[in-house]
Amino acid sequence: MAAPSPVSVSITGTGLFTPSESISNAELAASLTASVERWNAEHADAIAAGTVEARALPDEEFIEKASGIGSRFVMEKSGVLDPERMRPHLPTRTEDELSVTAEMALPAIHEALTQAGRSGSDVDAVILGASNLQRAYPAVAIEIQHEIGAGGWAFDMNVACSSATFSIQNAVDALRNGTASCVVVVNPEITSGHNNFELRDHHFIFGDACTALVLERTEDAVGGGAGEHGRWDVLGTKLATQFSNNIRNDFGFLNESEDDERDPHELMFRQNGQSVFKEVCPLVVKHITGHLAEVDVDATDIRRFWLHQANLKMNQLIAKGVLGRVPDTDEAPVILDEYANTSSAGSIIAFHKHRGDLATGDLGVICSFGAGYSVGSIVVRRA
Repeated sequence: MAAPSPVSVSITGTGLFTPSESISNAELAASLTASVERWNAEHADAIAAGTVEARALPDEEFIEKASGIGSRFVMEKSGVLDPERMRPHLPTRTEDELSVTAEMALPAIHEALTQAGRSGSDVDAVILGASNLQRAYPAVAIEIQHEIGAGGWAFDMNVACSSATFSIQNAVDALRNGTASCVVVVNPEITSGHNNFELRDHHFIFGDACTALVLERTEDAVGGGAGEHGRWDVLGTKLATQFSNNIRNDFGFLNESEDDERDPHELMFRQNGQSVFKEVCPLVVKHITGHLAEVDVDATDIRRFWLHQANLKMNQLIAKGVLGRVPDTDEAPVILDEYANTSSAGSIIAFHKHRGDLATGDLGVICSFGAGYSVGSIVVRRA
């Protein structure tokens, strides 16, 4: 007896929350210049003695040339640009107030639900995936579930910059095995809270945003049809992880219990950028190529790649490895120039903003990659 065909699952809506404040490269470089000059002056004797290394000054032109980043949105910019603070001002909220990550998630979710023709009461699963979770518990996903009036279940998860694609596969699996009928995947990324704005190598990388998607069994979909946004059928999902310390953040609840005091920079994002570039690019090329083979799709048949928005040169090299040539921005849209690296939200922002012009039957790949290492890909087709 032949095995039953897998249940068809579709993305029926997407949403995006963009903070109201933005920081240009020029503003960021000016702030770090003031901070570095003060720090180097305060440590001048140690620097002269060779026991401390002087901090390097930022280079505005280098930022865009090296990364493709022109600006970034942040939840709060005055604290980030204050040379004596270098982190956002986020007022402490009481237990009775909505958390900041839930607050930024709700507009994105409501936009996605509207596209899908659904309301919060139709949702019976909420999966929150993000690089840095606001708290240990209760899960912010459960808080969101309550706020939108959803039933069923909810949980938080973290696979760094691949949290969105890993969340999507969890949603697809739940829909196929019958443990959910309408799933919201939401990715609130307040990267300004874990970015190190004090060091030149890191200060320009990240921005804040939140994305959301609605996924349903195709046969149940009521929205997302022939309109501007369309319904997108999931042809396949593929995840992979490979351990590496080249991207790391050691912040956690055990810090207070550790015998030795840590360098504060260990409790924020840090990476060995050159090693990441050399190791991740071939890993992602192999992953996408293998995934396309598994779903019997040729790379030349892919109309659009919505890639993780970390670094323009990385994306170009990865797409070239898959296609055999550097793609144009129509084939692989870029949102880095405006949003910077929004961690797990990046590939979904690209999908949200750059899918309406595709035709019925067009194929696309949503792909993320990041710390772990972690790689996730979703092959989709416009209905």
